[in-house]
Amino acid sequence: MSVVETKTADGVMTITLDDQATRNSLSVQLLAEFMTAIDEAETSANVRVVVLTNRGSTFCAGANLAERSRRADGEVKDGVEMSEVFRRIRHSPKPFVGRLAGHCVAGGVGLAAVMDISVAIDTAKFGFSEVRIGVAPAIISVVCLPKMRLADAQSAFLRGNRFSANEAVRMGLINAAVPPEAIDDEINAIVDDLLAGEPHALAVAKQLTNSLGSMTEEAAFAWTTQLSKELFHSDEAREGMNAYLEKRSASWAKKPSRGE
Repeated sequence: MSVVETKTADGVMTITLDDQATRNSLSVQLLAEFMTAIDEAETSANVRVVVLTNRGSTFCAGANLAERSRRADGEVKDGVEMSEVFRRIRHSPKPFVGRLAGHCVAGGVGLAAVMDISVAIDTAKFGFSEVRIGVAPAIISVVCLPKMRLADAQSAFLRGNRFSANEAVRMGLINAAVPPEAIDDEINAIVDDLLAGEPHALAVAKQLTNSLGSMTEEAAFAWTTQLSKELFHSDEAREGMNAYLEKRSASWAKKPSRGE
């Protein structure tokens, strides 16, 4: 039985984690199916935005510990690594939006943090619980640390305690925490904004946020100056500027189809 469901409509692919028996833990099966969904999203011209969400009370509980213990004994073969999934999301040209309708623990916090934009229900709990089972938040630190203050990271990584969704917002791990009944309106507003953006421009904007931090100032200005020239001379920019001046929607802009 599949544990990852996909549905595409109006330019949006919704990927739903649905392994409630394991609290959507990152099992070999779930990671493999998730990677297949990412492949589909990246290759489909009909997909412009990806929304990741969950069924059940937990968005993701991190590693599947029962399976991990068997893998350590050689009883279960390694599959898709969590790091591979994170890299694909981070470097995908398409924006990924997290609709976190449940708790986020350990690797689940990393999955929330690697999203380009994440919104959680305000009743969700977060936590880096790895130290309490004798490991550390190693892989997820790559995607979490760039978003966090060092003091917050040191406290959360070392204590292993649970904290609220609002605290996760304050730490920079996610963008917003809203009441459960408001999450769909918040996600819809984000998706509508993304569908108003030109796809290549969104891909470049995402590349900027992931690349500039590792560059020297000189290299960053050199690259972005050339990039800006290329973008402003593109057919897409010409259409976008003309649409703005003519007070009309650009050719790529998709209007909501939810009766708004």
